[in-house]
Amino acid sequence: MSFSIFDIAGSAMRAQNLRLNATASNLANANSVASTEEEAYRARHPVFAAMLQDEIGGVETRGVVESAREVNSRYEPGNPMANEEGYVFGSNVDSVEEMANMMSASRSYQSNVELLGTVRQLMLQTLKMGE
Repeated sequence: MSFSIFDIAGSAMRAQNLRLNATASNLANANSVASTEEEAYRARHPVFAAMLQDEIGGVETRGVVESAREVNSRYEPGNPMANEEGYVFGSNVDSVEEMANMMSASRSYQSNVELLGTVRQLMLQTLKMGE
């Protein structure tokens, strides 16, 4: 039974790690520009689902989706990436939203680390009771 706790926390930590990596990628591309709207970077967000299998729960990654938010276009005729009309297309990354995602994922990851530490301590105390 207690090993399922490790499985659940491990799956949650993997999910938050994926979320942190996606956020880092989004922030790294927040100021990128492209010549067309189709080539512009779009924020990516992982999709998770709770899973329950044989009385063991956890977090399942369903995939990664791109944000449907519209990309930014701005008139910069001197930019080498500008199209024929002088426009460049920036990413649709919202840096404030991404920072909030990063803090939330980091805290969730840390909570699972603390959970594993507590379970470990409880298991050790249980073993000591049997001595």
